[in-house]
This record gives sequence, C-alpha cells and structure tokens, in this order.
Amino acid sequence: MLQRKLNKLGIEREEHNIWDDPSEAATVRRYANGNETVPTVVIDGVGLVNPSSGQLLAYLSECHPDLLPDDFEAPQPGTVGRLVSRVFGS
Repeated sequence: MLQRKLNKLGIEREEHNIWDDPSEAATVRRYANGNETVPTVVIDGVGLVNPSSGQLLAYLSECHPDLLPDDFEAPQPGTVGRLVSRVFGS
C-alpha cells in the first residue's frame, strides 16, 4: 500500500530486499526492535517502522521537503503531523 501511494505521488526512493541481503535485514532489525518488519523506512538515520503513507508524508513534509516532488502540496498537519513534529523536534 505504501509503495502504491509513493508511486502515485512520484516520490523517488531506494528499495532493498531484506531477504536477499543480510546487511539490509540487519539495518531493519536495528530500527524495528530486532524484528524484520517491512516496510521500514530509513531517512538520514531516522527509522519509521511500518509507517502509513500519511505518517511518512507528514514526516517528509516537516523534516525533508526536499525529498518530495516540486508540485507536492503538503496536507495540513493533523494529529499525526503534530506528533511527528513533537517527536522529531521540527
């Protein structure tokens, strides 16, 4: 579901198959409390474990708008956006 939303919005990313690469699996386990939970999104050392598209877009809008397409219009922050802001201090 997350992939489809990112594709629809034209958000570029690099995907890794944790079952084909043990080092990628180790990265996911580091952020997911020892679990191999996918999707786990890592951006500049911040890991979001199984985020909804809304959570990821709120995080990108607040912390990394440069990773969003030029024509992307950020949604008004709701509960999730305010929480992301508080958690990540942006």
